[in-house]
Amino acid sequence: MDTLELLLHPVRLRIVWALSGDRVRTTTDLCATLSDVPKTTVYRHVALLAEGGLLEVADEQRVRGVVERHYRLRRERAVIEPEAGAAMSLDDHRHGFAAAMVALLAEFNAYLDRPGADPYADSISYRQGTLWLDPDELAEMIGELRQVFLKRAGNEPTSDRRPHLMSAIFFPTEHPAQEPSRVTDQA
Repeated sequence: MDTLELLLHPVRLRIVWALSGDRVRTTTDLCATLSDVPKTTVYRHVALLAEGGLLEVADEQRVRGVVERHYRLRRERAVIEPEAGAAMSLDDHRHGFAAAMVALLAEFNAYLDRPGADPYADSISYRQGTLWLDPDELAEMIGELRQVFLKRAGNEPTSDRRPHLMSAIFFPTEHPAQEPSRVTDQA
């Protein structure tokens, strides 16, 4: 299975998210985090991610006669390379977007199901808006957002920090030929 196929699955995306930020977790830890997913499913998808090289074994310990593996995400492998992204068909994009939305919805529901969940206090946001951008402005904005996120990407876990899932989705809402004409000043 190639990286694209590995990442475009809702359960595997959630496992990748659960291991992001240099976290090291056992499959048992992942089962607890993804409590809405059957344990056998989590184990199967962890094995696929490990076989595909997206996860590495950070440590092994013998627990009650069984070897317990501690997994770490290989960040450099858990990305869709530009060439692979450019080669994706429209159906691949539909599948990938659907997988990401299913995973995002599952994560949000898991958050809401936690004892003491408080969306207001936790600054939960799911706003949408439309920006009119030409290709250069879009590229500039994406670069600026990357810088904002990179500034925080190196944050280490501490007792007062919690991981936050961030999803950015950009796509044009109208085809250029369908865009409404603009009123212009005439001399």
